[in-house]
Amino acid sequence: MSTWNSRGLRGSTFEEMINRTNERYQELKLGLIQKIPTPITPIEIDKATRHITLAYFDQKSTVDYIGVIQGIAVCFDAKECAEDTFALQNIHPHQVAFMQNFEGQDGVAFILIHFTGRGLFYYMTLRELMVFWDRAEAGGRKSFRADELNLRYFFSEGSANGILVPYLEQIKQDLECRQ
Repeated sequence: MSTWNSRGLRGSTFEEMINRTNERYQELKLGLIQKIPTPITPIEIDKATRHITLAYFDQKSTVDYIGVIQGIAVCFDAKECAEDTFALQNIHPHQVAFMQNFEGQDGVAFILIHFTGRGLFYYMTLRELMVFWDRAEAGGRKSFRADELNLRYFFSEGSANGILVPYLEQIKQDLECRQ
């Protein structure tokens, strides 16, 4: 049983940026992406503010977001990384299995990483994640460095049309590489 406390809110600014982006994509009729809530059972509630202060996760979550972009089923998880090294322990085996099954149904699964120290976002394809995942499973590094990543999938914060995390171009590139 996992417990939840304020540490669970790490990355909430990044997720809020993605939420605003997804709202804008919906307004522009480019896609429909939903944030998937993680089911929790409250343990302690602050009676004065009626806020949950301690809870446990009811079940393992899959990914943070799921939906459709221009007729293509997509799912992705959002992660933040302050350094140039990302620990694979931040991605769980059940999430990888879900993404593999999702792509097995012709969907597109990926991870959006916000490298906060660089001020850049990264679109990591499931294929690329599996290279690092398999390396770790074989006894190699349990992390990857930003300099190991494909430069074409780094992108900057946007602001045109209210799109803060413009990840559609990376999906397009990902799909082109699959053909």
